[in-house]
Order: sequence, then structure tokens, then C-alpha cells
Amino acid sequence: MSRDAGGPEFKNVVETFEELRGLMGEPSEIALRKDIGRLDEHCRAFIARAPFVLVATADPKGRCDVSPKGDAPGFVLVLDDRHLLIPDRPGNKRFDGMRNLLENPGIGLLFLVPGSEETLRVNGRARIVRDPEWLARLAAQGKTPQLAIAVEVEESFLHCAKCVKRSGLWDRERWPNREGLASPAQMFRDHAKLSHVTVEELDQRLQDGYRKNLY
Repeated sequence: MSRDAGGPEFKNVVETFEELRGLMGEPSEIALRKDIGRLDEHCRAFIARAPFVLVATADPKGRCDVSPKGDAPGFVLVLDDRHLLIPDRPGNKRFDGMRNLLENPGIGLLFLVPGSEETLRVNGRARIVRDPEWLARLAAQGKTPQLAIAVEVEESFLHCAKCVKRSGLWDRERWPNREGLASPAQMFRDHAKLSHVTVEELDQRLQDGYRKNLY
């Protein structure tokens, strides 16, 4: 398919893996062998220092979602070399990712450690769990989560630093100037068409929510 309905026309589309491989070549031996399929001592150490993880899911029709999760370093609990637990802290209750997991257990995780240019990729299958004894181990700030995502690891490997180096993610001198970027309150107001609420009122709601409902 060269054109999406109502979208731009692309006349030269890669449509097979063989075509992709022919264009881009073969991966290196290191790239092929770096997936260890489990969480060894290096993966565990990385996760123990990661305060942020991106959680990717997809529904049976292929519609995708990526949800950011964050807390104190080590908030994701490694149970053994094939299993980990991600606490579900209070959020917007859309449950986009969890709804996907109920229909398609496939999950992809990308762990970030501030200052580290490498990232850790973990892929596997997930379930939504509510076992009290496990949830108690995920408590933070005196609050125990109601749910957690239990992941059975199928792939695990360190991702090289090229994308972070190109982006300058941790280099303050390369961070873009945010002047002219609308405030989060303005974006929420415009996207949700909340004309009956002022930007100032919505910003106050956001700040109150951040203060009261992080856990």
C-alpha cells in the first residue's frame, strides 16, 4: 500500500523483510548475540538504577500504545532472571496499555538511567496481577498499588548509544529552547476542547493533582 486514506503518497515503499535486508545489510555478530533472553546481573543492576521505563503494547489489530512509567530508581521489581513486576501508580485511568494486555500479552520495555547513553530493552509476555503479597513489595510513600504488570522475559539486551548521542538527550547545552511551546494546561484545554475552563484553572487542577495523587 503506497498511500493512506487522505495521507501523503509514497511511491517507493519497503514491503518485505528481504527487501529491507537487501537495502540495509546484515547485523553484526555482537548485535545478533547480545540478546540473552533473561535478566543477568548486568540487566538487574541497570533496572535497579532505572527511574523510568517506557511500556509498549498493542491490541490484536496492531494498534499500539507506549506508556511512560516512573518512580524512584529500582521501582520495577526483578523477581528472578525471567520475571519482573511493574507497579501501577495512580494515573489517568484510561488503561490503554492494560486494555491491550488483556487481549494481547505481548509487551516491550525500554529502561532509561539518567546519564547513561545506553538503554536496556526487555521484551516478553505480561499479565495484570493483584496478589497482595507481591503488591506489598511494590509499596511506595506508604501507598500500595492496586495492580501490577507481571512480565515473563523472552528477550533482553542492551541497546547501543547512537540514538542518545544523536539526540543529545542528557546534554543540557543541546536541549531545545521551549520558548513558544504551549504549556501543558494549554495543550490539554485545546485538545479536550475545554472552553469552559481557563488555562489558569486547568493548570491549578494539574498542579493539585500532582501534589495529591502521585501515589
